[in-house]
Amino acid sequence: MAAYDRAAELRALDATMSGVRGLVAAGATHVPRIFRAPDHHHHHEPSSQEPLPPSVPVINLGGADRAAVVAAVRRAAAEWGFFQVTGHGVPPESMAAAVGAVRAFHEADGGEGSEKARLYSREPVKAVKYQCNFDLHQSPVANWRDTLYIRMAPDPPDVDELPETCRNTMFEYAKQVMNLGNTLFELLSEALGLDPSYLTDIDCNQGQILLCHYFPPCPQPELAIGTSRHSDSTFMTILLQDEIGGLQILHEDRWVDVTPTPGAFIVNIGDLLQMISNDAFISVEHRVVVKNIAPRVSIACFFSSHFHPASTRMYGPIKELLSDDNPPLYRETLVRDYVKHYNSIGLDAKNAMSDFRL
Repeated sequence: MAAYDRAAELRALDATMSGVRGLVAAGATHVPRIFRAPDHHHHHEPSSQEPLPPSVPVINLGGADRAAVVAAVRRAAAEWGFFQVTGHGVPPESMAAAVGAVRAFHEADGGEGSEKARLYSREPVKAVKYQCNFDLHQSPVANWRDTLYIRMAPDPPDVDELPETCRNTMFEYAKQVMNLGNTLFELLSEALGLDPSYLTDIDCNQGQILLCHYFPPCPQPELAIGTSRHSDSTFMTILLQDEIGGLQILHEDRWVDVTPTPGAFIVNIGDLLQMISNDAFISVEHRVVVKNIAPRVSIACFFSSHFHPASTRMYGPIKELLSDDNPPLYRETLVRDYVKHYNSIGLDAKNAMSDFRL
């Protein structure tokens, strides 16, 4: 019996340039070995004796009482690291169009001569690329997921770099989500007791990347994982997910489903915001479990500044938050150094931050 050659299987998957969607379209009835996740990745079903877990806070940003909105954001960022937002001002048609455009791209045929093949790349510098798992050749388990990557800021791509299905739609969507991001950075600044412009003044919003994920239905969902457990390396993430669900966050040592709320965005604190808030806000581990009912589409918008290769701005605990009773917990770092360290570890548990603790 031939020895299992994992590296060769990974190369073979890459060579198809059609990702997990290509496997499913070809009629796969079993999960290939490269996708088989260890038992600790799998969904814990609560027993009938366990109390139902609490649900992620939902905050109406359109509330008339700003102080109450700031207080709700402060509580959610400190206790959950995740919250959903309604009343955010992003037009529903822009949200629906973005999901539809991403779905259309991923469900188009792949392989030689296709738009997917044109965009398939692992080049770090490319502004627009399509790939199956950014860490496919580093991670211990391949995730049941394909991704269209679009770097929107600080240097937006040319229109013709984007897939045809996504061009006007994604530029408009990115603009809308950037506006929402700036609103949220104001609320988070105020929640820390700082001027509303504080976090944008220190460039937390200067980088914007859209990761447009597609999770095909999985023939053996109990064997695979859509996205391994991890925390985000960024300052903040705004996620749009469709109605399929599958996102879970680790809250008080339990996996809690983030149930899709129609018209809402999911917001989560990233490692860098936990670091500069000196643990006032928390960056929480999360994962995506796969299902066999239908494909899942999600669009994650990451805000950071690490897309400036020449940036020399150091980030560490914000000086205005520190005191004798609240000494700094982290050493200062360049964002690109933190992200490089984060990527060298890969997904699967939150441990990059611990190496920056004082």
